[in-house]
Amino acid sequence: MNYQIHKKQLLKNPAFKKAYEESEVEYQIARALIKARLEKGYTQKELAEKLKTKQSVISRVENARTTPSISFLKRVAEVLNASLNVQFKF
Repeated sequence: MNYQIHKKQLLKNPAFKKAYEESEVEYQIARALIKARLEKGYTQKELAEKLKTKQSVISRVENARTTPSISFLKRVAEVLNASLNVQFKF
């Protein structure tokens, strides 16, 4: 069974669907952080050092196990020489 078929079956479960939808923001943040970090050529450890934090913090954000604060995301953007954009989609 491939991922898409499995995901479709799981989403039929209301509890799973609710949890999946509630974690979307964390997932998008994780994807964006991973992409930006890799584009700059940093390891998690190198990014953590530049942010004066621990590698485990970066790992938790990249694995969507935590919701980072806006101030943390601003620091990441500054270190990566990137802009931080937040938007509401309707």
